[in-house]
Amino acid sequence: MPESDAPVRLHDYFRSSASYRVRIALNLKGVAYESVSVDLRTGEQRDAGYRALNPQGFVPMLEMDGLKLNQSLAIIDYLDARVPEPRFVSRDPATRSRQLALALMIACDIHPLNNLRVLHYLKRELGVEEPARDDWYRHWVREGLVALEAMAAEQDGQYLGGDTPCIADICLVPQIYNARRFEVALHDFPNLVAVDAALTALPAFAAAHPDAVAPAG
Repeated sequence: MPESDAPVRLHDYFRSSASYRVRIALNLKGVAYESVSVDLRTGEQRDAGYRALNPQGFVPMLEMDGLKLNQSLAIIDYLDARVPEPRFVSRDPATRSRQLALALMIACDIHPLNNLRVLHYLKRELGVEEPARDDWYRHWVREGLVALEAMAAEQDGQYLGGDTPCIADICLVPQIYNARRFEVALHDFPNLVAVDAALTALPAFAAAHPDAVAPAG
């Protein structure tokens, strides 16, 4: 595996769900890193300098071991291989499949429909007014959380990963944070709310919270 003496550097936006996931993962693994802010509000992710590092122009992007890693779940998978404990994905095939399914339900089925570039497209290209955009957001979040709630009800332990946080838990907390930001009613999701409360009490999750890493000013 390639390694480097260079510092681990996370290109990050404090409210990005995907970046939030990677901050949690780095904290859980005990990997110290330098945060480099990429302000999505001003379009810094489209600057030529950043595109040279990450042609997709998304955050997060992690520089580690001489590599430039993108896509949050791929970064989390790399960290799981690079720093074996604590594990984010079980070695047991059935448990592994369940954990990945839960994570992908969030990362693939909920989050992409509601990220900043989609909301901007609805506003700028399609002329959708803010109340309708917020309804769009809440609809897709609620639809995804209904399925997650049903699966969470079947889980033993205080987290989606059981007694220790897994990749699904890393994905859940940023999604619940965003749901609250957009005033999605969560009273129908008591299991998810309980898991989120247990997770956000952990130091690794608390230190990754957007309020803890927000730029000054």
